[in-house]
Amino acid sequence: MKKTLARWAVDVWYKDAFLGILLLPFAYIFSDIVRFRRYLYRCGVLKSHTLPVLVIVVGNITVGGTGKTPLIIWLAELLKNSGYKPGIISRGYGGQSDAWPQIVNENSDASKIGDEALLIAKQTGLPVVVSPSRVDAAKKLLDKFDCNVVLSDDGLQHYKLNRDIEIAVIDGEQRFGNGYCLPAGPLREPISRLSSVDFIVVNGNKYEDNEFSMQLVGDTVINLSTGELKPLQEFRGIACHALAGIGNPERFFKLLESAGLLFTTHSFPDHHPFSRNDIEFGDNKPVLMTEKDAVKCTGFNGENHWYVPVKAVPESAFGQQLLDLLLTIQAQRI
Repeated sequence: MKKTLARWAVDVWYKDAFLGILLLPFAYIFSDIVRFRRYLYRCGVLKSHTLPVLVIVVGNITVGGTGKTPLIIWLAELLKNSGYKPGIISRGYGGQSDAWPQIVNENSDASKIGDEALLIAKQTGLPVVVSPSRVDAAKKLLDKFDCNVVLSDDGLQHYKLNRDIEIAVIDGEQRFGNGYCLPAGPLREPISRLSSVDFIVVNGNKYEDNEFSMQLVGDTVINLSTGELKPLQEFRGIACHALAGIGNPERFFKLLESAGLLFTTHSFPDHHPFSRNDIEFGDNKPVLMTEKDAVKCTGFNGENHWYVPVKAVPESAFGQQLLDLLLTIQAQRI
């Protein structure tokens, strides 16, 4: 049912303009509520919390994945290599923990704390704390770990937490769909919201002068059972299965296609809780998946299951401008 609704929503938001128009009255109500809520935070009616350290929020204005998680991992490495001590907070989307906030490590259960948070913890080795309240997550992070920069995975609309820098990530292929707010379109906030962020990063090719491009690259595969690493090219000419439970599965399939692979596609909703039946197809063909999906399949995978790790590669000017802005903000606080 969830899979069917997700496909219907994608059709309405990105393909069938007529259905979106029918839902426009609800979209206008939604956007007015969003604007009014933000106004209440700006004028102090709704209270925001300011942390004693720098806060960088990486989010988007559309529903679904845009490539935030790979960018968070890249940013964490950039900050660490530049002398900062970053920690990461996240909502822990999809996590079913009985208590929040939760500290995440590479041995955490994805079903409890969410797939993205587990992937970030595995990739960065940095402190990660998750909670539906990012303020609570940040407080626990700073209480338990020595951090001087907090990276918030998503949370652009979580105004209860004040931020020093906002980074909006856009899917370069889908952009803003029909340009309408929910439920008529995919927008969480009107497109005009982008005029107030500090950086706009496009996952793919940029369209505007104020945007920075970012590419996701991956040319290796890793076996879930053995940890064996192979070049992706070794799977050329072999019939495979490819599965993805991410915001834009087509992006993963196009990566495999560009490498010359032949495969049958299997799409799932973002954050899908995988089971053995989802990744077994009655044959022994190789099954390729994203790393985000792989963290939820350990324990019931076979030796024919592989994942394709990807890395974010933003244009060089983005990293330098971000570090310059951080230094400026720090100087203003002294």
